Amino acid sequence: MGDAYGWVKVIHVLAVISWMAGLFYLPRLFVYHAENLGKNELSTVFKVMERRLLKAIMRPAAIVVVLSGAALIHFGGWDHPIPLWLWLKLLLVAGMLGFHGVLERHAARFRDDRETETGRYFRIINEVPTVLLIGIVILVIIKPF
Repeated sequence: MGDAYGWVKVIHVLAVISWMAGLFYLPRLFVYHAENLGKNELSTVFKVMERRLLKAIMRPAAIVVVLSGAALIHFGGWDHPIPLWLWLKLLLVAGMLGFHGVLERHAARFRDDRETETGRYFRIINEVPTVLLIGIVILVIIKPF
């Protein structure tokens, strides 16, 4: 089982890196998209980029993160009882999944030409995954509880 645990951890880390890249990049695309509303040719390019990022990278990576994370909890023997640091990490991961959902809604609004938020809004929310990631990394590495 030691080898399996290590390989699942490798898959988990690679999926986290892929997902986080998308969570950092998509709001930045939204900044440029929001600042160029009304420019149809540019808007079309942004819509394609946003759709491909979500469909080809972010959604699959998020699914692999959740599945491999659950496997790590099971293989690591942390499922009886779950330590406090892991509960807190799971709470922050739930926040990250919620943020992903918010980005999905914004992508749909851009796709349907209904987005009303400004570039400034997207610059601000772009910090959310960074804050969540800092908390997750501290909990996983330091295990303060």
